[in-house]
Amino acid sequence: MRDTDIQWHPAFVSAMELELKKDKNKLEFQREYNLNTKPLQIDLLVIKKDNVATLSNEIGKIFKGYNIIEYKSPDDSLNIDIFYKTQAYAGLYKAAGKTVNEREAEDITVSIIRESKPIELFKLLKSKNVQMTMPYKGIYYINNGIAIFPTQIIVTKELSDEGHTWIKSLSNKMQMPDMKRLLTETAKLKSDYEKELADSILEVALKVNSMLVEKLRGDGDMSGALLELVEPLILEREEKAEQKGAIKGAVNALHNFGISNEDIKADIMKSYNLSEEEAEKYL
Repeated sequence: MRDTDIQWHPAFVSAMELELKKDKNKLEFQREYNLNTKPLQIDLLVIKKDNVATLSNEIGKIFKGYNIIEYKSPDDSLNIDIFYKTQAYAGLYKAAGKTVNEREAEDITVSIIRESKPIELFKLLKSKNVQMTMPYKGIYYINNGIAIFPTQIIVTKELSDEGHTWIKSLSNKMQMPDMKRLLTETAKLKSDYEKELADSILEVALKVNSMLVEKLRGDGDMSGALLELVEPLILEREEKAEQKGAIKGAVNALHNFGISNEDIKADIMKSYNLSEEEAEKYL
């Protein structure tokens, strides 16, 4: 079931920053980069400060000066039109320099990231004699013709566990070893900023893999440190669920009394400290 409350994209950007944290001094991350004044955004733009610098993470091996990254959540499709859209984004970004050819085409790459392999897209590319190679597990390079810019399609489910914990955790099909790996890697983080990034990933992982929550609490092999790490997030999630249920109940009751939506909105905003946008979701 599709859940519009799940913050896949912020968690994705956090995962990418953690994936590439060994080289963070070489990179600049720009979230939801606006291509123009209209609502047309790149999910993530990663700029290499030194174009000749080598990145350690396999995802970044293809990176050049300017790197356009499109993320598709597990519920999103990845088809030929999406493929061309990302090429168009890169083209618009190339053309938006302050001077002619300020951003050379050879200095721009495109990455499309999705959990599952886009079988139909790959079949179509093959039928068009597009050559693909897989230099690393789960990472497919588009080598000719159809791609204007150097392009890779990353299938996170196929990535090796080592070095890709963060991006592989953006899944609604996690198993207990996956969750333990995520918690273990989170516990190793030192800086407050990196911990905040990990928390956004954990929040999504726990929400979409709710069946693992009680298993985590009842797992005798879980260390006390890991339980302390995850318990606040579990409790917060449960409190939010309880509040959501209470608000829905209050709204239904007020509707039964014939109270207008505007008055109901004002009431629940005050009673539950909600923003106008949050309150409107319950009407």
